[in-house]
Amino acid sequence: MNTDITASAKPEYPVIDRNPAFTKVVGNFNTLDYCRFITLTGVSVTVGYLSGIKPGIKGPSMVTGGLIGIMGGFMYAYQNSAGRLMGFFPNKGEVSRYQKRGFSS
Repeated sequence: MNTDITASAKPEYPVIDRNPAFTKVVGNFNTLDYCRFITLTGVSVTVGYLSGIKPGIKGPSMVTGGLIGIMGGFMYAYQNSAGRLMGFFPNKGEVSRYQKRGFSS
């Protein structure tokens, strides 16, 4: 059984950090990551509200949908940010920003 936790695919873009810390990944969120996060949360709140109309539990259903949206949106933004740092997604902006600062992995 293969228990190797390293990526099986090779990065297609320049690698900034092979194993970025949580704070570095969150600090690397860009505007598009925040837009995706907010959009997913908003859609989830709306779906929660609409699904709670018929049984008469709009409030709790909306809160539950919002919590699911917040968690899902954060995970989606985190995945994109970490993928750019590890070189799996296009990262032209990150490469230029980290080269200016003098960071290397």
